[in-house]
Formats: sequence, structure tokens, C-alpha cells
Amino acid sequence: MLTMTENAATAISTLVDGAQAPTDAGLRISDSAEAGPALELALTAGPEPADEVVEAADVQGRSARVFLDGTASAALASKTLDAAADDEGRLQFGIREQA
Repeated sequence: MLTMTENAATAISTLVDGAQAPTDAGLRISDSAEAGPALELALTAGPEPADEVVEAADVQGRSARVFLDGTASAALASKTLDAAADDEGRLQFGIREQA
């Protein structure tokens, strides 16, 4: 199952709060409509019926939620979602192997 770092949870909580989204909102990772293997990220109000839901607490104890469609769930099963700001201050999400 996908896990997420505290940095990723904080980033997701901040995005949800900034969008003034419902409390059940989160980041959805799904199969991209683009040609080739790719995943899309989108802020959504809640999971689709078949989505896997992953939750983690951020640094302030708020719950951050990630929704994975079937393709994303399989591709990210043994991965960790992380987040950091790049040199220009833009938020970047990354995936790494679980420790």
C-alpha cells in the first residue's frame, strides 16, 4: 500500500485548506488519459467508489487523504509519496521506494 511522508501529508492538507475544499477532500492519483504510462494528480472533493483511500497525519495532526484508482494503486503499492518545494518555491510531489 502507498504510504506518504509527513511532508506530503502537510502539502496535501495545505492544498485542501487553500482550495477551501470539503473536509473529505484529498489528492486523487489516477491513470492518465495521455498516451503511454502516466499518472495524473488532481485535488478532488472525495474518492471515486472504487478508489483506495490512504490517510496520514501532517505535522499539525490534520488528516491528509490520497485517493488511488486501480491503476495507480497497483503501480504505487510499494512506494512512498513525498513532497518538497523546488528552487523556485513550487510544490513538487515525488515517489520513492518504501524504506
